[in-house]
Amino acid sequence: MAAESSLLSGVLDIRAAAPFVAAAVAFYFLVEQLSYHRKKGPLPGPSLVVPFLGSVAHMIRDPTAFWDAQAARAKQSGAGLAADFLVGRFIVFIRDSELSHRVFANVRPDAFHLIGHPFGKKLFGDHNLIYMFGEDHKDLRRRIAPNFTPRALSTYAALQQRVILSHLRRWLDRSAADGGRAFPIRVPCRDMNLETSQTVFAGPYLTEESRRRFERDYNLFNVGLMAMPVDLPGFAFRRARQGVARLVRTLGECARQSKARMRAGGEPECLVDYWMQDTLREIDEAAAAGRPPPAHTDDKEIGGFMFDFLFAAQDASTSSLCWAVSALDSHPEVLDRVRAEVAAAWSPESGEPITAEKIQGMRYTQAVAREVVRHRPPATLVPHIAGEAFELTEWYTVPKGAIVFPSVYESSFQGFPDAEAFDPERFFSESRREDVAFKRNFLAFGAGPHACVGQRYALNHLVLFMALFVSVVDFRRERTPGCDDPVYMPTIVPKDGCTVYLKQRCAEFPSF
Repeated sequence: MAAESSLLSGVLDIRAAAPFVAAAVAFYFLVEQLSYHRKKGPLPGPSLVVPFLGSVAHMIRDPTAFWDAQAARAKQSGAGLAADFLVGRFIVFIRDSELSHRVFANVRPDAFHLIGHPFGKKLFGDHNLIYMFGEDHKDLRRRIAPNFTPRALSTYAALQQRVILSHLRRWLDRSAADGGRAFPIRVPCRDMNLETSQTVFAGPYLTEESRRRFERDYNLFNVGLMAMPVDLPGFAFRRARQGVARLVRTLGECARQSKARMRAGGEPECLVDYWMQDTLREIDEAAAAGRPPPAHTDDKEIGGFMFDFLFAAQDASTSSLCWAVSALDSHPEVLDRVRAEVAAAWSPESGEPITAEKIQGMRYTQAVAREVVRHRPPATLVPHIAGEAFELTEWYTVPKGAIVFPSVYESSFQGFPDAEAFDPERFFSESRREDVAFKRNFLAFGAGPHACVGQRYALNHLVLFMALFVSVVDFRRERTPGCDDPVYMPTIVPKDGCTVYLKQRCAEFPSF
């Protein structure tokens, strides 16, 4: 009897509390809607948002449709801006190129903070190149500059070609073993790029076991980029964060070994060697003057910066390689010109890699590479957080804490004549020079103080891949409805993963 009375009393307590709970939920919902509308102001956007979650389910379920909807709102309103709400954060989508430049030019503590990903600080950690400002950031970029000199790029080119050719050999063997059936090359491109990055950035300092662990951890990171930001055991986001920590430790150990080798008088064989060569000189100069070691010379910190390079190079490059193959297949006249230009400079039977001088001489192939990046910029959005309220236009101020998303993808289709067309002549023709006339709309590598420091390396990689691919492989896309629709993985790639038929083109496969 006493137990029944206690149970009844509990039920009555719940019933009594229910109206207060409902009132609290309704009040929270009302406050959140009012806060959203106050921040949104005149911008186009949803009239109501789901409490706390906002539109995150739509974004994760179909990122392409979600961001297309933001772009459509921004364009139709004529404002060049649109608003929405994601996981408790107010967001502003920026379609207009000049407004994107306003953001890129004002990365500083009292304006915008580059974050690279809406929840990037949790993934990458606070001490990261993309989160730096002012003189500290300028000083680090000055130290990084020797990594991308012509001499360094020449060293990397030979490494890149060896890795690319070894993977093309595997692709051809796979095709032959499968009876010539078509297969998607997105994942093989990603694997090739991961090995290229490991070899170019860390060279001899990664053992085979380290490379295998590296690949597993980077795959965890990739999955976490597209997952809900739940930092709890068992969730993809937590596994990604832990994977990043292990990757940074591994790369920090590479920096330590490189310092020892460069100290012993070794010649640079990879990016970290060029970096540590100059770093050791600055450390020695500071020691001779009785000063402490310069900032950003600690092994673990350098490992973090190397991971930044890896993140910037890996998925963006995979995207560009896939779109290049698709574009060359769709435009046989472009493919013929690329093949002719490469054949005039290099032969697969030469037994030698393509030299840096010959790469620079492939002007049309370079124009194709730039058009691939313009037509399908891999990282379509460059998220920033407003550290303080910022007057973006005369009629709209971005509220403090908002995440802004400048769309470099939308900028690529503004200004350029017939922008939807794939046309390398816009970068090759001396009479057109659209790369100059519409420079402010070409934002694939960013702009301002945080513009991509490795863009020359990225373009060289794309040129080298195309040169080798068209020389040693005959290929044909398996065309299906919607196969070239962009999807986020996390950079944009063809919907079908760029499915192709492959067979060997050259009489003798290159080996050097």
